This record gives sequence, structure tokens and C-alpha cells, in this order.
Amino acid sequence: MARWDAEVAVVGLGAWGACALWQLAERGVDVVGVERHEPGHSLGSSHGGSRMFRVTCLEHPGLVPLARRSRELWSRLEDSADQQLFFPVGGLLIGPKDGRVAGGTLTAAYRHGIEVSTLTAQALRFHYPRHVRVPEGHIGVREPSAGIIRPELSIRAAVKRAEKYGARVLTDTRIATYDLVPDGVVLRTSQGELRVRQVVFTVGSWLSSLVGGLPLRTVRMPITWYRPLEEGDESFALEQFPVFMRELDDGTILWGNGTEGGHDVKLGIEDRADALPLDPEAYDRSVGPGDWSALTSLLPAKLPGLEPLPSKVAVCMLTRTPDGQFVIGRPGGDPRVVVAGGDNAHGFKHATGIGEALAEIVRGEETTVPIGFMSPNRFG
Repeated sequence: MARWDAEVAVVGLGAWGACALWQLAERGVDVVGVERHEPGHSLGSSHGGSRMFRVTCLEHPGLVPLARRSRELWSRLEDSADQQLFFPVGGLLIGPKDGRVAGGTLTAAYRHGIEVSTLTAQALRFHYPRHVRVPEGHIGVREPSAGIIRPELSIRAAVKRAEKYGARVLTDTRIATYDLVPDGVVLRTSQGELRVRQVVFTVGSWLSSLVGGLPLRTVRMPITWYRPLEEGDESFALEQFPVFMRELDDGTILWGNGTEGGHDVKLGIEDRADALPLDPEAYDRSVGPGDWSALTSLLPAKLPGLEPLPSKVAVCMLTRTPDGQFVIGRPGGDPRVVVAGGDNAHGFKHATGIGEALAEIVRGEETTVPIGFMSPNRFG
């Protein structure tokens, strides 16, 4: 009997895990993916029909190179899948010229030479009439390189690509516990033991329950869709109402994108102060007025023309870190374990680049994009 069932196990095949599985398999690594549901499911943090992509990452200067590399890899995945995963419709970042959203976008653009253009509040209201009551002191920043990505399709495409290169995939398989043994890891799953030399944990909100010492906090993040009041209203179509973030005077940040592909207008509030902490193992997925009332109350004054109640509501699990940055690397330098978590609501766009970095870490290589600021050991 072979001592090891595989060289590497990737546990959790959401966006980051699926891309890590693909990148490892493409490099010829004997890898198995373990998923407690099915790839592309709606029970974690990698669903919702569309996800925003932008290169002007205002969260950290080191994320811009990662976004650029991720964009290249999204194109590679799209070509291999023979279906459109990325829609380059451009993006719109609105807010005070020295604020977090518009100001941070301009800072990232100037620092990294990213093509953007700016709009005054008056020009913004003219070109994007659905964004009303934009104060005179606010601006719009257009980023042509922004767009949306199809999350569920992308995850399935990455897993399929990994399988083409020889990866094995175990679905409906849950990790109960694991033991670190000399030169490897024994994973105890709902389907039996799995023995590997290295494990990559990409389990989203379940990460802190598997790996101790990580300062992660999981909260509830509602996603809502609204229909235009007038059927066939093209002013809310994606081309006229592109993916956006909009910072209001009180610091509230709205985000969303227009109708496309049969989907209604998708909207949400960034970093909700009233976000409720949750236990992913005892997660109430039912929805109620508390999930949309704060957003709905803003729409008549900021984005008029939508029905007063959402047509659909879904809930994601958002995992936060104290500094808002990802947690990627080897906890304590252990050569048997790699973790990737703490998406902080801005991780999906980077999934392909993070998948590549995880494969490089597993293989003991220098990462294509420097990610030292994401180290899981930075918190002390």
C-alpha cells in the first residue's frame, strides 16, 4: 500500500481553491481536490452570478500587480473553457476626490500607470443619469480595464481544467479533523482517511475552525437584485449602468452592476457596520427585511427607478482580517500546510493569481507576484 494518496490536497474548491487545483495540476503535481458540496455551489463566498474585477486596487499597493497577473490568467482560463467568463464593460468609481473610493482609485492609477479618466459631478450625472444627486465635490473615475466575472462558471471551468491535467476531485466530502505526521498530513474525511505530503486549506469561512491562531472573523453579507420600475428600461443595462462603487458623504459605499444575461440590477453595501457575525456551521440562510432595508432606503435618492423591494436576495459569508488583507502562506513556516483565506470582500478578482501563488508556494518557488504582505504570520 502506498504511503501517500497524493502529493497535495486542496481542501475547499471555491474560487481560490479551484484555481489552486488547476495551477498545481497544470504543473504536473499529483493533486486531489476536496469539496464538501459541489464546485460552484451557493453555500459559501464564491457565488452570486457576477463579481467585480478592477485593476485599480485601492486596498493595498501590492494588489495591483496581482490583479494584472490575475487578468492574464482569467484570459487563459477563458480560452481553455471556450466560454466567456470575463466581461470587460469598464467600471465606475464615484466619491469625494480625496475619499477612499475615487481618491484611492486615482492614487492606485497614478502609482501604477493604469489608464483611467475622470468625470466631474456634472459630467457624471449627464453620462450616467441613473446616478443622481452626486455632490459637486465628488468625481467619477472610469476604469476601462474593469468588468465582471462569472463566479460559478469560472470555478467549474478551473476544476474541469484541473481534471484535464490529472487532478482528482472528491465532492460531498467534508474534512472532520486532520493530523500532522512526519513528512505529511492525514486528513480524516467523511469518506475515510486521505494521506498527503502537503495540504492547502482554501475553505473560506471555515478556515479558522481548521487552522488555529488566525485572526479571522466571519460576517453575513447580503446580496440583492432589483428590477427596474419600467420593463425594458435600458438605462439600467450593464453598458449604461456599469459595475461601480459609490462612496456617499457619510462614508457608506454602494456597489453593483446593471442588468445583464437575464440578471436584474445587482446591488449591495460595502463593509456594513451592522454586519452580523456568524458561525458557518450554524448558518441561517433565510433572509428578511433586515438584509435589504438599509439599501432600499437609499435607492430613491441615489439610484431612482428601481422597484422598492428586491426581486432576489442571497447571502454570502464574508471573512475579515484585522488589516483587511488576505492571509496566504505557511502558518508558522510549517512545510506541510498552506492556507489562503480572509477575502475581505475583494478576493474573487484575484482568484487566478492567488491560485498560481499557492501552486508556487507548494512547490517551494518564488511567487510570480510578491505576496509577503499577506503572510499568515504577520499578526504575531
